[in-house]
Amino acid sequence: MSVAENIKLIENEITGKGVTLVAVSKTKPVDALMQAYNAGFKRFGENYVQELADKYEQMPKDIEWHFIGHLQSNKVKYIAPFVSLIHSVDSFKLLQEINKQAAKYNRVINCLLQIYIAEEDTKSGMTEAECSEILDSEALKTLLNVNITGLMGMSTFTDDEQQVRKEFRKLKSFQASLLSAHPYLQTISMGMSGDYPIAIEEGSTMIRVGSRIFGNRIYPA
Repeated sequence: MSVAENIKLIENEITGKGVTLVAVSKTKPVDALMQAYNAGFKRFGENYVQELADKYEQMPKDIEWHFIGHLQSNKVKYIAPFVSLIHSVDSFKLLQEINKQAAKYNRVINCLLQIYIAEEDTKSGMTEAECSEILDSEALKTLLNVNITGLMGMSTFTDDEQQVRKEFRKLKSFQASLLSAHPYLQTISMGMSGDYPIAIEEGSTMIRVGSRIFGNRIYPA
């Protein structure tokens, strides 16, 4: 099956469910992304700043680029001119830097706050308490060049579907608890190639799918 056919299959699967597909293209060559682009798909997610910046330079400029990996403050400047959505904001300090860099280009950058929901140390994110503190802070109101649109979470890497479901449900429940005070938190980015059907059942509005579209990742030796 081609890249375009894989995307079509997933899009047919999620039609009518209020879910947006992000094709995770990290480590994939530009020609693989162009197969998707030429079939009409223009929403890609990348994990590495340099790779994202390189692909942005090489590809058409009507693409919606999502940054989904761990983002260091000193790297924000490289993606600030063009990134559409940053999924992985895990601190107020990072939010401040995104705001600072976005202001240089007279842009407002959409962001998701990444919440730690997994039961493993390799995943990052803020606690629910830290998230609430940011959302309720006066300092947030001074950041005019960022727009928080929702939450993101990554489940534990496990075959235990019940655990994954529990973690997604926890994030959905937290989002629901915030909506009355913060009605703009509409996006929940959760679910990847191995678990997006569960994520959708538990309330995800955005899934990040890589290997189901492009095949297994190729890492340099």
